[in-house]
Amino acid sequence: MAIRPLVILPDALLRKPSEPIGEITPAIRALAQDMLDTMYDAPGIGLAAVQIGEMVRLVTIDISKKSEDDEETPKAPMVFVNPEIVWASDELNVHEEGCLSIPDYYEEVERPARVRVRYRDLDGAAQEIEADGILATCLQHEIDHLEGVLFIDHLSRLKRERVTKRFAKQARRESAA
Repeated sequence: MAIRPLVILPDALLRKPSEPIGEITPAIRALAQDMLDTMYDAPGIGLAAVQIGEMVRLVTIDISKKSEDDEETPKAPMVFVNPEIVWASDELNVHEEGCLSIPDYYEEVERPARVRVRYRDLDGAAQEIEADGILATCLQHEIDHLEGVLFIDHLSRLKRERVTKRFAKQARRESAA
């Protein structure tokens, strides 16, 4: 399909909640494919529609990785329409997170170790998945995007302000050029 440009911090779009998807149309399926293409090209393991400027509740994820001998493992794309966390464990995990909308910035974030997510698939069928490890972290990160929340919001105020100022300064330099 198409690789779309990414919305980068400090773009205000990243702070807006996304709208629920009603009917799953060919346009929604095409958007999901564009999101997967963009995510793989970036490369990343998750993408929310807002990150390519589409304000709908759509998330793509693929946590498959390259194997040790650098051969490509099969892709395992997942698409979540209107995902919502319906349960989260009390147990917490810490993972290093990054974001395609905050390039080259990584920090450790503490989140629930396991979550249960209710969503619809691209055929419109209701689904539920229970996830742990990197999938649980990725789901929470991407669902946060749908609410206008970034992973830096889970950091200390000092760290959050530093990275926000850095990206605002970079955006001003690029717009002046």
